[in-house]
Amino acid sequence: MKAAVLVFPGSNCDRDLAVAFEAAGADVEMVWHKDTKLPDGVDIVGVPGGFSYGDYLRCGAIAANSPITHELKSHADRGGYVIGICNGFQILTETGLLPGALLRNAGLKYICKHVPLKVETSASAFTEGYNAGDVLSIPIAHHEGNYFADDETIKRLSGEDRVAFTYTENPNGAKADIAGILSENRRVLGMMPHPERAADVGHGGTDGTALFRALMGAMTPA
Repeated sequence: MKAAVLVFPGSNCDRDLAVAFEAAGADVEMVWHKDTKLPDGVDIVGVPGGFSYGDYLRCGAIAANSPITHELKSHADRGGYVIGICNGFQILTETGLLPGALLRNAGLKYICKHVPLKVETSASAFTEGYNAGDVLSIPIAHHEGNYFADDETIKRLSGEDRVAFTYTENPNGAKADIAGILSENRRVLGMMPHPERAADVGHGGTDGTALFRALMGAMTPA
């Protein structure tokens, strides 16, 4: 598997994501936001957490219009895999690759802690390493993690089995407790919690490891 990790001014989880990909066996290239082309042969693009462009305007709004993000959209349109984590999830909603928006936390405070995260579906390359109903311990670190979409969109996401993860103890006011969602073709995942920060014993937990191993297995020819 070959992974590309995008790097924006203000990204601070790009190296963590690269290390998690590498630990699962992927070859990883870092791609700067001003680049206009992804490396040849990329299977998955990781859009990392952080504060791209200082979170000016709206979180992810400027990054959604950067040169490399246009190539990211083309990659997704071709059926390529994409994972956006935290600020990466915000960027994916701003590009329209995923529906909805991430609003300011209901408590109006930045939250940084481990949370119990429920796996809602195992029917994706990202989640097939888990069983639906599994509860994981994954860290969050965000100020605008409150997922919002209109009722029709929430109903559609649920009916199409596209809610990947939910909070069992909603920390931010997210509608329907949503912590992560999938695209219609199930090849794009956006999630607020950080699985790359739960993929090493030294980080205090490894519940995120199965996500990266599942991806490796899904993209490795039999």
